[in-house]
Amino acid sequence: MEPHDPGSPGEPARFEVGGNVFYNCDCILGAREFVAENSVDLVICDPPYGIRGDKLHRHYNRSEEFVVDGYVEVAEPDYGEFSARWIREAERILRPGGSIYIVSGYTNLYHVLHALRETRLEEVNHVIWKYNFGVFTRQKYVSSHYHVLFYQKPGGRRTFNLEARYGLGERAEGGGSLNYRDREDVWTINREYKPGREKNKNELPTALLAKMIQYSSDEGETVCDLFLGGFSTAITAIGLNRRAIGFEVSPRIFERRTREISALIPGFLLPGARRPVRGPAGRRGQAWTADETERLLREYGRLRAQGWGKGAAVERLGSEFGRGRWSIERVLKRAHPPGGPSPGPGGG
Repeated sequence: MEPHDPGSPGEPARFEVGGNVFYNCDCILGAREFVAENSVDLVICDPPYGIRGDKLHRHYNRSEEFVVDGYVEVAEPDYGEFSARWIREAERILRPGGSIYIVSGYTNLYHVLHALRETRLEEVNHVIWKYNFGVFTRQKYVSSHYHVLFYQKPGGRRTFNLEARYGLGERAEGGGSLNYRDREDVWTINREYKPGREKNKNELPTALLAKMIQYSSDEGETVCDLFLGGFSTAITAIGLNRRAIGFEVSPRIFERRTREISALIPGFLLPGARRPVRGPAGRRGQAWTADETERLLREYGRLRAQGWGKGAAVERLGSEFGRGRWSIERVLKRAHPPGGPSPGPGGG
């Protein structure tokens, strides 16, 4: 079969290359017809904004000269039902244990959250993506973030590569854990404006997509984007040696972007991806020094005073000190034996 199949009369155009398959059609109907139940490992979606009129350009301080026409918006009154329908379809195609990331502005966030709560999908994290150059305002605070909703389908093992980018023992200059910092739920990642280059109306940056894909999938697994747009998710997935599938309703955008996909070499992003330093894992197995013990107790007391539960505090300190849970708990038990004074709220 040729890479670009215009489809039979009444059938959507289909583009396939290297095991990656894309359809030029509505994602709800297309996924139902072309994607099997429980067949996708990871879904990443940046759905239409559902804002009144064609105002998306106001979210960017840029010239629209190089933006490809064809962006398809969803009418505000229809956004709730639209969200419910495509999220139900995403739930269906995800394998048990599969993950989904949904990028959403605040305008219709409540519709997306309501739709998620009507499914069996379970929340893992509510991430905030902080970006540069928010929308300038004079009478209110500047909007400079999006919500990234990270959910899982129950019933199977969820892929989460703990050391996808940084080893547990890797330290920043100040001694803090690089792994812990990378896994915090506020991500500061700049947009890509691509001056003088053709672009879609709204494109997620490669760094944002790579982070989701690296943590929540393995090489060879299937990543689906129900709203391909500029094909950024597909390009990043192929670049990280994953298999990509997806849907784009705009014929003009679909035609332009599928021309570029054929030239991609699977795994082309891997040489530039950060490789974690994994072993040995921090200071595991090594004796605790007096200075290290003092720092541990001080940090534990500080976290507990801030309201952290014991388990959460121990997990964080494990990343900070490169130690296992039981090793940390033994030190805490020696310092605060049962019946002794409490080091913070809720006891030691």
